[in-house]
Amino acid sequence: MAATSLTYALLVVLAIIYVFPFLISVATSFKPDAEATQSPLSLIPETFTTAAYERLFLNSDFPLWFRNSVIVAIVVTAGRIFFNSLAGYALARIPFKGRGIIFGALVAVMAVPGVVLLIPKFLVIKQLGIYNSFAGLIIPLLADAAGIFIMKNFFESIPPSVEEAARLDGAGTFRTFWSVVLPMAVPALVTISILSFQGSWNELSHFIIASQSPDLVTLTKGVAQLSSGTLGQGTQYPLKLGAAVIMTIPVAILFFVFQKRIMNASAGAVKE
Repeated sequence: MAATSLTYALLVVLAIIYVFPFLISVATSFKPDAEATQSPLSLIPETFTTAAYERLFLNSDFPLWFRNSVIVAIVVTAGRIFFNSLAGYALARIPFKGRGIIFGALVAVMAVPGVVLLIPKFLVIKQLGIYNSFAGLIIPLLADAAGIFIMKNFFESIPPSVEEAARLDGAGTFRTFWSVVLPMAVPALVTISILSFQGSWNELSHFIIASQSPDLVTLTKGVAQLSSGTLGQGTQYPLKLGAAVIMTIPVAILFFVFQKRIMNASAGAVKE
């Protein structure tokens, strides 16, 4: 009993440590600049104001950044659902020469730090002529190794007999994938959707090397510019933390809505 109480107490302390910075962000975003500087750790503003949010939406490019991030995140999420599923199914079910090598290369890519690939990505984007365009922001993110890995593992958990029955009815490979197997992969697709939206929404390094146009700035780049003081002098803590708080809302909603549907290793698959 004592050990259980100690464990719960430890978990509560860890939860408070984890959540406290976010609570500070929310509280500071509703403070005046002077109060935010004098009492940065206070959770209750002495003077409550929405001036930081008014400034963000009325006197900055924040709405443009938000629109760009929404466009990129939605298109990237849809693309990853489609392409990751196709690639995962091919690696799991379609026998072809070099399949093992391709899967090994896929696993190797997962082990490479993303920063190592930034310069090659920049060179490819420039060579393709999609620098400073939405295509440059979106196309390199349309598939990812981790998503393909998840989909491959899920498809392998589905009994082959399900597909054999479809083939006996005359279905081809793509129709079997699209009409029979893919509807069974809803838990994995929900997981891919959440991870893809979160990943593209929070992406920064790729957007830095893919565009310099002010019209294509995303939230992450815009908030980074705020941190460098582009909207004025002083600390501007309320402005910066207000932008950070708004950034978290779409991803938080997505997690709250779909948290119960995130897959485990083989949820949703039919077992033999």
